[in-house]
Formats: sequence, structure tokens, C-alpha cells
Amino acid sequence: QVRIAESGGGLVQPGGSLRLSCAATVPINFSYYLLSWYRQAPGKQRELVAQIARNYTTTYADSVKGRFTISRDNNQNTVHLEMRSLKPEDTAVYYCRTQYRLNDYWGLGTQVTVSS
Repeated sequence: QVRIAESGGGLVQPGGSLRLSCAATVPINFSYYLLSWYRQAPGKQRELVAQIARNYTTTYADSVKGRFTISRDNNQNTVHLEMRSLKPEDTAVYYCRTQYRLNDYWGLGTQVTVSS
């Protein structure tokens, strides 16, 4: 049974940090999957924030480069997003996505609010 569960969201002041985690139960070996974090702010389209491939290559949206770090732990079937120097414009629901061929799964999201 597939399960994608995000955690770690919350309210943080501008300049603060948060660490999001995504625990996945997926068919096929977790290490094969492309892992991604997306976000969706109110009234805006969902956008890609960061990705980490099976060979650990990472990509980031320009808006988060130098502030966010994505990592994966294939032994624990988890993917993390370390977020630093948070800005109000980072406020959104953050979603975890796992992809391998036709296996494409999303979590339900975790809310991140950056506000003083």
C-alpha cells in the first residue's frame, strides 16, 4: 500500500528555519525514485521547489537556491527539505512527490507559514 506522509511544517518568523520530512511507503525499491518537493501558495500554481535523483543529483528553484537543501535517506525511505532564511513568500503548502516510471505518488502536504 502506498503512503506518502509529510511532516515538519509550522509557523516560523522571517529568517527562521524549518526541516520538512517525507516518509514514503512505495512499491519498488525506494532508491529508484526521483524525489521532489513542491509548494503551492494561495491563489498560485503548484511549483517545483527541489528535486533529488537516484544518483543524488539535486536541482532547485531559483527562488530557494542557497537557502534550501534537499536530501534523501534510502535506508529510511525518507526525503528531507532543510529550509533556512525563510521569507514570507515561502509561505505555502509543501508537497512531497515520488516518481519512478508509472509510479507517481503525492502526499497530502504540510503547511509552512512564515510570518512575524
